[in-house]
Amino acid sequence: MKNIEGIDFKKINFILLDLDGVLTDGTLLYTPDGDINKVFNVYDGHGIVRGHEHGIKFAIISGRGDAVNKKRAERLKVEENYDNCSDKVAAFEEIKAKYHLTDESFCFVGDDVFDLPLLRKVAFSCAPVSAMEEVKAEVHYVSPKGGGHGAVRDIIDMILRKQGL
Repeated sequence: MKNIEGIDFKKINFILLDLDGVLTDGTLLYTPDGDINKVFNVYDGHGIVRGHEHGIKFAIISGRGDAVNKKRAERLKVEENYDNCSDKVAAFEEIKAKYHLTDESFCFVGDDVFDLPLLRKVAFSCAPVSAMEEVKAEVHYVSPKGGGHGAVRDIIDMILRKQGL
């Protein structure tokens, strides 16, 4: 893990989230018709609501594109939702330009090796305990909670505490 000394948590006002393995535990449940269902954690959802209450914006940047992803993003009023995103850094750069922000404004929560390029760009990089070992070795913070089991809520609560909220 990287050292969190020097991170100005008061500047973090946008949290980027991978979906599968972060907002879910990565399990895909297929119906007999071939539709995909996923399980989301209510604590993570409430964390996003709390973040919104304190002015934090959110984006989901997912390599997969499932209808349930869009529904979850809409339900949580996530400002930006990138599905089927093969270049997460490009999505980040678009968001950064759209909101006129710098790298210092962002936290990203990822769990797999293809998240590493973006994890290396943001001010505060995080992963759930269930993340790949290569990811956990490079982030600033590893939540003791697993993906889909409260990791997002833990990370949001930590940021809010560091901001004095």
